[in-house]
Amino acid sequence: MTGRIFSVVGGMFLLTVCSKGSQSSAAPAAPPAPAAVENAAAGGTITGTIKFTGVAPKNPPIDMSEEAACKAKYKTTPTEENVVAGPANALANVFVYVKAGVPAGQTFTAPTTAVVLDQDGCRYHPHVLGIMVGQPLEILNTDPVLHNIKAIAKANRPFNVSQPSAGMKTTRAFTAPEVMVNLECNVHGWMHAYAGVRPDPFFAVSAANGSFTISGLPPGTYTIEAWHEKFGTQTATVTIAGTESKTQNFTFAAR
Repeated sequence: MTGRIFSVVGGMFLLTVCSKGSQSSAAPAAPPAPAAVENAAAGGTITGTIKFTGVAPKNPPIDMSEEAACKAKYKTTPTEENVVAGPANALANVFVYVKAGVPAGQTFTAPTTAVVLDQDGCRYHPHVLGIMVGQPLEILNTDPVLHNIKAIAKANRPFNVSQPSAGMKTTRAFTAPEVMVNLECNVHGWMHAYAGVRPDPFFAVSAANGSFTISGLPPGTYTIEAWHEKFGTQTATVTIAGTESKTQNFTFAAR
């Protein structure tokens, strides 16, 4: 009986030694590639309100006398949307995004749902938008007039698309992060829009009351930037632990 035990133990010892020798001679396994994150449902949240001090500059009026179909959509003279002010000096159309701090190597899957940019009333809707790299941008012409959308970009390939009639749709996508891509119409000089292109979903555009929310942030310390077409940029540092919510407000000086 004792001989059998020693035999079994000896066999196990020999198997262990052979196994270790086999492992030492094998090439080390390559580290797994970072998993792509499909969404940011869980995590921390940054909320805030964007305001300005001083008096908001007046937006220039738009002369649509040569575009009767567009002019008919307004009860009063339309204006450009350079500064859209709300109650208590709230500031809309500010692009807020995580400029730095997202874990290195982490990738995010772009949504397949398109962001829609509509040309309606000879103005772009929305005026400021956020979109992920690779996410479809659907450009729609709701007006029965000729529009021409031109993307002025540095990191991305520019494009120039003509849409001569109502109902036309064109889909494009951006291949690289860029804040911001300028969009304009060669036919109507007052038409401008701006696209913030990001590699992750951590961005927002301030609403009419100046509020914004960025959710799903992993724990970490982040640099948050707020961009406005006339008032410039501001940055702040925010640290997120677990699923907590932090408040970060921004105040621009009107000029």
